[in-house]
Amino acid sequence: KAKAKITRSSRAGLLFSVSRIDRLLRKGQFADRVGAGAPVYMAAVLQYLTHEIVDIAGEVATRSKKCRISPWHLQMAIHSDSELKKLLGGVTISQGGVLPLNQPK
Repeated sequence: KAKAKITRSSRAGLLFSVSRIDRLLRKGQFADRVGAGAPVYMAAVLQYLTHEIVDIAGEVATRSKKCRISPWHLQMAIHSDSELKKLLGGVTISQGGVLPLNQPK
């Protein structure tokens, strides 16, 4: 009998596709060689960052009494967290709007 195929993503307990990241790393020619653990680690990091951003954006949307996360909520989530702001501070989000100006008195 043929065994059921177990994906690398499910083996690692991830939702992000390890195989897709592996293919993109190899096709992008970022390095001569790509180890077996590199796409797994990168998928885990991308999944963690996505979870953090969407979680904070969901809180921002809830505070503004909205049911959906808009690009503005993503922008506010990134700029409200110091670590995300350091990582993605120079990124432009399409339809993100402008940040509210808080002037000290």
